[in-house]
Amino acid sequence: MEAVNTRALSELPPGAKGKVVRITNTEGVRRRLLDMGVVSGAEVVVEGMAPLGDPMEIKVKGYRLSLRKNEAASIYVSLEE
Repeated sequence: MEAVNTRALSELPPGAKGKVVRITNTEGVRRRLLDMGVVSGAEVVVEGMAPLGDPMEIKVKGYRLSLRKNEAASIYVSLEE
């Protein structure tokens, strides 16, 4: 059996992958993320990060999105080790 590790998306380095578990932001931001495909169970890949870490680029459902660090910090993903 594999251990499952849950972390905020903002903590992951470029190249890391995970599946969205939950989003803990205000309803407006949460709705916008859901509309962009960041939904529970979706696989996300961290594609890159700006030099100061904000924004970060992710890939979800074949699309590349740029997220602010505070938005990424509210997205929790499960990582399998």
